[in-house]
Amino acid sequence: MHLDINDLRSIVTVVSLLVFLGICGWAYARRNRSRFEEAAQLPFQSE
Repeated sequence: MHLDINDLRSIVTVVSLLVFLGICGWAYARRNRSRFEEAAQLPFQSE
């Protein structure tokens, strides 16, 4: 099997898309909501 530069670019594009979708899925997962809401309030808390 011989890969040329266009095949490599296609593979990198598909892998990048999958990683992006995985990060989006992780960021919007319900199990992370409380942790992210708590982190969002940190700048407004006084010491």
